[in-house]
Amino acid sequence: MKRSCLAVCAASPTEPQPPVMFPVWRWLICGLFLLSAVLPTRAATPKRPVADEYFGTRIVDDYRWLEAGNDPTVQQWSDEQNARTRAYLDALPGRPELAKRLTELLSDQAPTWFNVIDRQGVLFAMKMQPPKAQPLLVGLKSLDSLEGERVLLDPLTLDPSGETAMDFFVPSLDGKCVAVSLSRKGTERGDAHVYDVATGQELAGDAVPAVNTGTAGGSLAWTAEGFFYTRHPLAGERPKADLGFYQRVYFHKLGTSTKADRYELGKDFLRIAENFLTSSADGQWAADLVQKGDGGEYELFLRSPDGAWTKLATYEDRIVQVRFGRDAALYLLSRKGTPNGQVLRLPLVPGQLALAQAKVVVPEGDAAIEEVLPAKTRLYLAEQLGGPNRVRMVALSGEALGTIPAPPVTALGGLEGVGGEDDVVVSITGYLSPPGLFRFAAKEGQLHATPYAAKSPADLSAYEVVRQECVSKDGTKVPLNIVCRKGLKFDGQNPTLLTGYGGFGISITPRFNPALPVWLEAGGVFVEANIRGGGEFGETWHQQGMLHHKQNVFDDFLAAARWLVAHRYTSPDKLAIEGGSNGGLLMGAALTQAPDLFKAVVAHVGYFDMLRFEVAPNGVFNTTEYGTVKNEADFRALAAYSPYQHVKDGTQYPAVLFLTGKNDPRVDPFHSRKMVAHLLASGTKQPVLLRTADTGHGIGTPLAERIAQAVDTDAFLFQQLGMKAK
Repeated sequence: MKRSCLAVCAASPTEPQPPVMFPVWRWLICGLFLLSAVLPTRAATPKRPVADEYFGTRIVDDYRWLEAGNDPTVQQWSDEQNARTRAYLDALPGRPELAKRLTELLSDQAPTWFNVIDRQGVLFAMKMQPPKAQPLLVGLKSLDSLEGERVLLDPLTLDPSGETAMDFFVPSLDGKCVAVSLSRKGTERGDAHVYDVATGQELAGDAVPAVNTGTAGGSLAWTAEGFFYTRHPLAGERPKADLGFYQRVYFHKLGTSTKADRYELGKDFLRIAENFLTSSADGQWAADLVQKGDGGEYELFLRSPDGAWTKLATYEDRIVQVRFGRDAALYLLSRKGTPNGQVLRLPLVPGQLALAQAKVVVPEGDAAIEEVLPAKTRLYLAEQLGGPNRVRMVALSGEALGTIPAPPVTALGGLEGVGGEDDVVVSITGYLSPPGLFRFAAKEGQLHATPYAAKSPADLSAYEVVRQECVSKDGTKVPLNIVCRKGLKFDGQNPTLLTGYGGFGISITPRFNPALPVWLEAGGVFVEANIRGGGEFGETWHQQGMLHHKQNVFDDFLAAARWLVAHRYTSPDKLAIEGGSNGGLLMGAALTQAPDLFKAVVAHVGYFDMLRFEVAPNGVFNTTEYGTVKNEADFRALAAYSPYQHVKDGTQYPAVLFLTGKNDPRVDPFHSRKMVAHLLASGTKQPVLLRTADTGHGIGTPLAERIAQAVDTDAFLFQQLGMKAK
C-alpha cells in the first residue's frame, strides 16, 4: 500500500512500493526477563450495540462508538488505555538497561545511504545519520570517496521537534534544483518545496500544495521549465471527506505563481486514482501510470512533445511499470498473460503511439520481473526469487548478459544508472549484512564496493540465515527465512519471533535490522515467511492471496508456525508473532484462528474490522485488494476471516500488544481500539494492551519514538517468552 517506510524519500516511483509500516515496525530487537507481572486493572468498556444487515446477515457491533476518534469520550478511553499500558510496561524490571542498549544500537553513528539518483553527474542520496531524528537529503561528489558530501536538506532545520519528514524527493533534470514533499507527524499530507542545489535555499514562490497524502500518495516529474505534479483537492474545493481522493495532475513553471499552474490530467479519473509520474531525460516526454486503488491495476497515459496526452494502455493491458530509455523508446513491464512479467519496447514516434506497436524484448522467464532499468546499451531487470532477488542484464536486443553477482539470501535494490553509460549503483543488504552501495562496472562485469556502506553495530559471525519450506493447507510450498545461532539446538525451547505480510503484491525481501543482535544474543530465533498475497513468485502468488483467496495468506502463516513447532525450533509457549499494516491484519487473523499456537502477539497499525475498513478514506483504496461489503461475495469472504468479528467470549487468547498512531492516514486507529475493547471483554486472562502515539502509519516517525516503540515491544516480548537480554 503506497510507499515503503524504507523508501520514504525515494524519487517519484513508477509503481507502488511496500506498505508503510512493514519495515519500520522494528520486527525484533531486545527485551528482558520477568517471571511474573502484575496485570493492569481492566476497566469495562461500555457496549453500545449497533446492528447492520448485509445480504440477510445481521451483524451486531458493540464498539462502533470507538470509531469516532475526535469524540472526547473516545479520546479519554484511549488515554486510559495508554495509561494502563504504560503502567504495565514501565514496571517491567530491566527496562532501563534495555532502553540503554536499544538506544546504543539504533543511535549507532554508522550512517546508511540509500536512494541514489544521478542527474548529469550530480548525485543525490538519502542519508540516515543517527542520532538525527529524520533522514537527510545529501549531495555526493563521487561514489568513490566520502569527501565532498554536503547536506542539501536537514528536516531538523525546518522543525527542531523532529516531526517533519520528507515524503519523497525528485531532482530536476539538470541537477540544479530538487523538489521535496514535506509533511508532519506522520500525516503524509505533504506540500512540495523546491530547493536550489548550489545554495540549499528554497525557491520563493515555487512551493505547490497538497502534492502527497497517505491515501493516494504523490508524485512529481520534471521538464526543462518546471514539473508535473499530483495535487489533491484543497480545503473548500471538495467536502472534507474527499480531500484524500480525486488526485489530479498539474504543471508548474518555475518562477511563476502556483495560481497559474496548468491542469493537465485527471478530471475523468476514478475517485481512488493514484498517479505515478515520470519523464524522459530531456523532459520532452512524460508518462502517468494511474493505479485503480491499491490492487495493482493501471492505466497508462503518455504526453508527447506537442503537449498532447494519449491513453496508451487500459487496466486489461496489465502494464505495471514504465521507464524512458535513452534510445527514444519507452520500456514497459507487462503482466498480461505473463504473471512473471515481460518487457515491451515502444518507439517514441509522435503520431504512432499505440501499445500494439510495442515489441517484446524480454519474454517471461522463471523469475518474476519487478523492475526494469534501461541503460545506454542494456536493460537491468530486478527479479524476485521467492524473497531474495537478483539483477539480470540483457542487451537492448534481448541478448542475455548475465547477472550482477551478490551473496545468497540478499536483496538488491535502489537500481540507478550512474555516469551516463551502462554502469549502475545498487544497494545490497541481507538479514545479517548491513546495506551498502555498490557500483557495477558494466565493461568490466565487476561489482565494486563503495565507501557508502553501513556497518553492523555487533559481530554477527556466530549466526546464519537458513532457507526452509513449509507446506500450507492446500499443498502450496511457502519459503521461510530463519535467522539463528549456528549449531542451534532443536529442543523446542528456542524463543522465536515469526513475522509475515502477504498482500498487495509486495515482495518481502531480506533486510538488515541494526537491533537484531540483541534478540539473537538472548537466544532468540527470527523467522520471516514469504506467504501468498505478496509478489515473491509473481502475480499468481499475489492473486492467490487477495480478495476471496485471502484465507490462503493466513493458512500459509499458520503452516509456518506449525512447521517451526514440528521441527522443534520452538514450541507454542516460546513462539511470538509480529506484523504491521496488512501484516497487522495477519496478526489478528492468526490470533483468532489459532489462539493456542502462540504465546504473544504484537500488531502494529493493523486492520481488524474488515466489515468497516472502507468507511475510512484509505480503506476505499484498499477495496481493490480486499473487496467491499457492498458486494455479497466479497462480504462473505471478508466476514469469514475478519478478526474483530471472530473474537469469542471465553477463549483464552495469547498476550497481545497493539500499537497505533493517532494521525495514521492509512489504517484508522479505530481498528486497534475496537479490537482491544473486544478482547478485553472476551474474558482472556493474558495482557491486552493498546499503545497510541502522536504519529502516523510509520512514515516520518522520529528516531526517539521508534526507539521508544522498540523498548516497549521488546519488553513485552521478552517478558512473555521468558527471555533475558545479555
